[in-house]
Parts: sequence; structure tokens; C-alpha cells
Amino acid sequence: MPEPDHIMRLKTVLARTGLSRSTIYRKIAEGSFPAQIKISITGAGWRESDVNRWIADPVAWRKER
Repeated sequence: MPEPDHIMRLKTVLARTGLSRSTIYRKIAEGSFPAQIKISITGAGWRESDVNRWIADPVAWRKER
């Protein structure tokens, strides 16, 4: 049985990637970093699997269509 995909908040994404907050949001706008998903009315996070794929190969990562 596959493990569930965890949702990571911004603080964790910053620590895992080593990127700054502004760089992450710029890369999201460019389409070269996974976008957030809404988890509540005011909260959002990233799928851990998406961030792990980006960490494994940041140059080749592109949003799946």
C-alpha cells in the first residue's frame, strides 16, 4: 500500500529546498516550481511528492499538464 502524500507548509518547504520565500513564489509564477494547494480557507501547502520531485531534478521539473 503506497504511503499517503503529506502536505508541507511554507516553513518546511523553505528548509527542504534552501530557497527564499520570494524565489519560491517567483518560480511558481514561472511554472518551474510546484504550486500550492488550498487546504483550508486561509491555509495552503505543497504536496511532499511534488517538492521531492523538484528537489531530485529542479532543472527538468515542469508542472504536469
